[in-house]
Formats: sequence, C-alpha cells, structure tokens
Amino acid sequence: MKNVGKTLFAQVMEFVPWKTFGRIIEKHRGDAGVRTLGCADLFRIMSFAQLTWRESLRDIEVCLAANRSKLFHMGLKNVPARSTLSDALNLRDWRIYHELAMRLITRARALYASESLDIDLDATIYALDATTIDLCLSLFDWAPFRKTKAAIKMHTLLDLRGAIPAFIHISDGKLHEVNVLDFLPIEAGAFYVMDRGYLDFARLYLVHQSGAFFVTRAKSNMNARRVYSAATDRSTGVICDQTIALNGFYSAQDYPEHLRRIRFKDPESGKTLIFLTNNTTLPPITIAALYKNRWQVELFFKWIKQHLRIKKFLGTSENAVKTQIWCAVSIYVLIAIVKKELQLNASLYTLLQILSVSVFEKTPISQAFQPDSSLSEVPDAANQLNLFEI
Repeated sequence: MKNVGKTLFAQVMEFVPWKTFGRIIEKHRGDAGVRTLGCADLFRIMSFAQLTWRESLRDIEVCLAANRSKLFHMGLKNVPARSTLSDALNLRDWRIYHELAMRLITRARALYASESLDIDLDATIYALDATTIDLCLSLFDWAPFRKTKAAIKMHTLLDLRGAIPAFIHISDGKLHEVNVLDFLPIEAGAFYVMDRGYLDFARLYLVHQSGAFFVTRAKSNMNARRVYSAATDRSTGVICDQTIALNGFYSAQDYPEHLRRIRFKDPESGKTLIFLTNNTTLPPITIAALYKNRWQVELFFKWIKQHLRIKKFLGTSENAVKTQIWCAVSIYVLIAIVKKELQLNASLYTLLQILSVSVFEKTPISQAFQPDSSLSEVPDAANQLNLFEI
C-alpha cells in the first residue's frame, strides 16, 4: 500500500525549531508589512532549492510549478513568482537566518559532543580557516577584493567533533584572516588550530590570556632565542621541543611570555614543520597530531562548495547573498541533526543525494535512508570525502 504519510521534505522540516524561529522573526520584525512569502516560507523555499540543487530563480519557479499539487505538504500556499522570490531575498533580514543557523549549530554540537577523535584529548578542538568565493565585481560591487574582482570570505571555526561549524563570519574579500581573531569567541581550555595566516603575536597573547590554547606554524623569518630544550624521541618524527622567547622589539612586547616551538618531520611527506603553541604539557607528537587535524576544515569548505549551493547566488545584494549562505549552513547542520537523532549510518553526502531525488516521496525518513533501501543505492563519487562518515 502506498505510504500516505508526510513527504521526506516535510519530515526533514519537522526538525526545524519553528517556535524558536517564529520568535526570531518577531524579534527582527521580519514579517512586518509582508503580504506574500514571509520569512518562514522563504526558508522553506531556500531549503528546497538547496536539497534539490536548484541554481536559479527560474529553476525554482519551474520546479515548484511542476509539483503544484504537493506545495501544501511543503507548507506553501502557492508558487511564488520569480520577482516575489527576488524581493524576499533582498528584503528579508539575513540576520534572521543567521540566528536560526546558530540555534541549529548549538543543538548539533550538543548531539556530537561525545564523538570520538583520533586524538586522546578531553578538550574541545577547533580548526580555524577561511575560504574565498569569487564573484563578479560589476554585479557584487559591495564585496571588493582586487582591482577587477569581487569576492566574499567565509571565516569558519570548525568543531572537530562532528565537523560542525561553531562560528562563521562572512566578509568581503579584502578582510585579512587574522582580523577574525578580534571578534572570535574564545573558550577557556579549548584548542584553536590555525595556519600561519593567523600568526599575530598580540592577538595570540589575548587567546593565551583567555585561558585557551593555540597551535599554529612559525614563519621562516621568526626572530626568537632558545631558552630550554626538552629531550625528544626522534623516531617519532619530533626533531626538537624547545621553550623560546621572542627577540623582536615589537613581537616581544606583543607576546612577553615564553612560547613552545616544536620541529617535526612528517614521516609521510618528509616535510619539516615548525609548530608554535602556548601549551607546555601535551607531548610534542600530540601537538603535531592536532595540527594535522586542521585539514578537516579544508575538507569542510571543499564539501560545502561541492554539495551546497553557495558558489552561484540567486541575488546580487549583500542581503541576498548572506541569506542564501546562512540557509545553506542551516540545511547542512539540519541534515547532521537528522542523521544523529535518527542514528543513521549513511554519510551526509549519501543523505543529501537521496533527498535530492526523493523530497516528495511519502516514505518514513528512517526507512528511506536504510542501507537496503533502493533509494539509497547511490554510487559514491570518486572524490567523496569520508570526513562525514560518522
């Protein structure tokens, strides 16, 4: 007998905290004076566009019109015109969708807090990095990058337990990565792993004073003197483990305390890396392992660019772009929540592939994602990232 329950899309939307979302909309007066396509309806349509890989307003309109009889089950009354959808993207405050994404992130991080890492460390570990999304300067003049180019940067702090973004800041392409440390929420006892682009001693000293730990790489021209050398086991790849003091006049003022410098030869690549940290107790091989795990944030960027619609935008205004990005982040986190809540074994890639072709199927969501379900027989892409096979 054909399942007469809710569509898969409706079942996924049930994981959205609609009452909380309603309060966020009221707080920003998001629906004040709106007669058609309120903030909640816009989120439903943007979620549909993300899950089914729609890449233009015409694409969305045509696809919804072809499924007019199923709109009720999406929570929509009718098919919005392209102009209505365009106006909504430009006028509905992007901060509404930012707040919703942050609520979902809080929920997801709680669900994944007990996830194991390949590092035996009972602390929160974050990887910090940024990715650039290129834009056309003539269309996106509010996001200058170079003389003839526009771009936005997505600065992300990734919680390595579950690969959930804990903090995201969207800026124009000119903002240097290191400036994000000025408004990054610092959590005492947590580890912040970042590359050399974030090496600013004044800012790192503030992280140190906040009771948090950082792991980064030293620049080749760093001026420092050795204060003490600890014994090392070179068979592990650790060449030296030193306590150092900065020599430069300004750098010594910016970071007046000692730092730890670890020289490590990666046995896999043969490259020699020099790490800087303010943690003095962890074994040097653990510091090296922490930095190695930084690649997860790069995989996160690669994954969302491949599988979410954030490279081609439905509007050109700053509000439209930020709305689309925050809706994409919300969907990513929402699917991660569904996966954990229902204890699904499939990867996020597989879940999104199944949803992309079956959002209107009336199959119980747990059944649709079962390994023996015909729907889930989706061939893995050669470049599928197993970061998300949790």
